[in-house]
Amino acid sequence: MIVTLKKMKMDKRTFLKNSAILAFGGTVAASLPGGLASAVAKGSAAGEKYTLPDLDYAYDALEPYIDAMTMEIHHTKHHAGYTSKFNAALESAGLTDASINDLFQKISQQPVAIRNNGGGFYNHKVFWKCLSPKGGGKAGGDVGKAIDKSFGNFDKFMEQFSTAAAARFGSGWAWLVKTKDGLAVTSTPNQDNPLMDVADQQGYPLLAIDVWEHAYYLKYQNRRTDYIAAFWNVVNWDYVNERFNKTAK
Repeated sequence: MIVTLKKMKMDKRTFLKNSAILAFGGTVAASLPGGLASAVAKGSAAGEKYTLPDLDYAYDALEPYIDAMTMEIHHTKHHAGYTSKFNAALESAGLTDASINDLFQKISQQPVAIRNNGGGFYNHKVFWKCLSPKGGGKAGGDVGKAIDKSFGNFDKFMEQFSTAAAARFGSGWAWLVKTKDGLAVTSTPNQDNPLMDVADQQGYPLLAIDVWEHAYYLKYQNRRTDYIAAFWNVVNWDYVNERFNKTAK
C-alpha cells in the first residue's frame, strides 16, 4: 500500500489536532463578567441567543506568533463550547431575556454555569478582535496618549501588562481597562473579567490576553512568557483605540 507524503502530513496534523482536543478537554469551565459598561456586540441584546463570532482573519494569519492549529482548536472547540453552554445555562435558569451586561453586574448571584460560560463567551469575543495579522507596534491615537498618561510611557505599560499575564496563577486573563480614574492593568482568574461584580479591579476592557494553556501550549508548551512576548506582535491597536473612544464621553 502506497501512502503519499501529502497524505501522511494530513494524517499527522489530524492526529495532533484530535490529541490536543482530548488533552484540553474540548472546553474548560471557568468564570465570567459583571458590569460597568454596555459592550458585547452580536448576541448581547436582551432575549437574543448568543452565537459564535467569525474571526476577521484566517487561522494561520497570526503565524509565526500564534499557530494555526491552536487558533482553530481555540475558536471551534473552546469558544464554541462556552457559547453553547452559556445559552444552555441561560435557558436552564430562565434568564434568556437578560442582557449580558446586567448578568455581569450581578454575576455573584448567578449560577456558576452562567459565570463560567458567559465569561468564556465574552472574553474570547474581545480577545479575537484584539488580534490582527497587521497588528503590533506601539499604541497610537487616543489610547496611546492615555497609556502614556497612566503608565508614564508605552514600555512601562507593556512591562506591567506582561508581568500581570505571566504572574496569573493557573488559568486566566490579563487586561488593560478603562476606569473613572484612567487606565489600569489587572488580571482575573479562570473566565472572570473586569466587568464582573467579583473583580478586584473593575473597568471597561480595552485589551485582553488569554493565558489559559489552551491558548498557547501546542506551540509554546510551558513557556508562557514566550507566548506573551509574541502577543505584542499581533495586538490590534486600532481596535483597542476604538473601544477606548466608545467610552470617551
